[in-house]
Amino acid sequence: MPRRPRIQLPGVPQHIIQRGNNRQACFYTEEDYRLYLEWLAEYAKKAGCQIHSYVLMTNHVHLLVSSVRGDGTGVLMKALGQRYVQYVNRQYRRSGTLWEGRFRSCLVQDDAYLLSCQRYIETNPVRAGMVEHPGDYPWSSYACNGQGQTNPAVSPHLLYQQLGATPAERRKRYRALFKTDMNADLVDEIRSATNGNYVLGSERFAEQIAQVLGRRVVRGKAGRPRQAAELRP
Repeated sequence: MPRRPRIQLPGVPQHIIQRGNNRQACFYTEEDYRLYLEWLAEYAKKAGCQIHSYVLMTNHVHLLVSSVRGDGTGVLMKALGQRYVQYVNRQYRRSGTLWEGRFRSCLVQDDAYLLSCQRYIETNPVRAGMVEHPGDYPWSSYACNGQGQTNPAVSPHLLYQQLGATPAERRKRYRALFKTDMNADLVDEIRSATNGNYVLGSERFAEQIAQVLGRRVVRGKAGRPRQAAELRP
């Protein structure tokens, strides 16, 4: 079965997950994490992309990216992935693939969905039981978005900038979003949309994207097609 074409549109944020092949580790030392982030910032700029949020887990990566180009995220992930794989293979005297084929992704609606997606990304280490608070994990954008740490890889989205009139106010209101656990249904919705290469947002948002792209952008309903059912005696 052919792969579904990736859903990409200029200016529409995209949640990306890239996993290690067979869920094997992708990062082994602090230097690995640092170099990946350095190259992320470099190739994002070259590809016309902005990184709003990220987390580097042991065996996978989450990114929230906007691009001025329709193919910007693809260009970014290809260049970044190749550079990092070359480094890992040389550094650890290994060969072969590191990543699990294509990265998975979904388009993310602005409004509440975008900040919810950022929150989902930055609380990944908490859900994994690695830390108690996102600020305790060093390899995510929370230290930048929530605590004001300078990070050349991060470019705040307009919705984040609208949280307050000053940087301190924005960080305070952003931190407030993390005071309660994420709704389990929303977590499942984000996972399903990303793993299926669909859209994350309202029905109207999905309809608008479908009209632009000329194809279905949400998961189809299970069951017999209507035409076949109508022919049954």
